[in-house]
Amino acid sequence: MVQGIIIPADSTASLKVSTLTSLEDYQQAVGGWIEAVDIPDLGVTMYVNEEGLIRDLPFNRRATFLWRFHVPQARDARLVGDVAVVGLIDDEGENTELPSELRRRLTEPGLYRVRTRERGRTRWQEEPIGRDDYVETVVWATLLREMSPALEVSIERIDGGKDERNGIIQP
Repeated sequence: MVQGIIIPADSTASLKVSTLTSLEDYQQAVGGWIEAVDIPDLGVTMYVNEEGLIRDLPFNRRATFLWRFHVPQARDARLVGDVAVVGLIDDEGENTELPSELRRRLTEPGLYRVRTRERGRTRWQEEPIGRDDYVETVVWATLLREMSPALEVSIERIDGGKDERNGIIQP
C-alpha cells in the first residue's frame, strides 16, 4: 500500500492524493489496464491506461509535461487519461512512496519561477512569468527548453525550497 497522486486529464481538476493497495486500485485510477512510465530522476513511476491512445482518452497536459521535463527524449510523446504517480519499484517489485520533496511540490502551494541561460554561460535570466503551481511551472519550463534546445532551464521555488535544473532537483 502506497500513497500516490492522481493527475486527472481534466486540467481544471485538482490533483488527488490516493491510497493504492492493489492492481485493481491502479486500474481504477487510470480506467483500465496499466502501463508504467518511469521518471528515474524524480524517483517515480507514472501509471497510465495501456489503451489510452487507442481509446482516444483526453490528453493529460500536466502528466505529459512533467514526464517530458524530466525525460527530454520523450519530447514527442504524450500521455492521455488520468495518471497515477507513485515511487519507483523497489528490489522486491513493489511500488514505493513518492519522494517527499515531490509530494510537497505537487500537493502544497508554493511560488515558482523559471530561469534560463544559454549553455556555457554563467548568468541566469529570470523569465517574466511566476507561477503558484509547480506543475504549471514545469509546463512552461518544458516548453521553453523544447523551443530553444540551447537553453538550460531552472525551476526555482521563490518562497523557499530547492532549485531544479534541467529536471534535476538541486539542494
